[in-house]
Amino acid sequence: MTSFRALSAPDLPALVEINNAGYPAVPMTTLQELEELFALSSVALGVLDDSGEVQGFLMGVDPGENYDSENYRYFESRITNHFYIDRVVLSESLRGQGAGTALYEHVFDLARQAGRDGVTCEVNLQPPNPGSLRFHHRMGFVDVDTQATKGGAVVVQLLQAPLGGSPHAKI
Repeated sequence: MTSFRALSAPDLPALVEINNAGYPAVPMTTLQELEELFALSSVALGVLDDSGEVQGFLMGVDPGENYDSENYRYFESRITNHFYIDRVVLSESLRGQGAGTALYEHVFDLARQAGRDGVTCEVNLQPPNPGSLRFHHRMGFVDVDTQATKGGAVVVQLLQAPLGGSPHAKI
């Protein structure tokens, strides 16, 4: 059974290693960048293996934050009541065991409890991440738009999973 716990600052150095092992599916990060994201995150969850060690994580941001992410700003300009998943990474040891599904179901529940209309995120198209895109579609995410980021070096598929409530009319 997959379990989670709230992340804390001492977890961050290990999370940098987990994150960077996931490149190019996720961007490389530094400890300082991850500390900044952690400070902005309203949800920061560690995904635990059977021994209780953090082997994955998710960080997400509520609407209305002063976050300088091209993808977050895209959603902020079009959706007023969303929860944005900025980073989700699972170590290879957790993949294919239902950990991602359990994590997203937990995050959907948290977003519903917070009264959010949807959960938003992006998945790389260039460099390609077809497995993640298939996973997100299976989890109920729908394609919203594509966007070139990082000066055109990365192209992402912008996605939203509606949670009920008012429709995301501005898209």
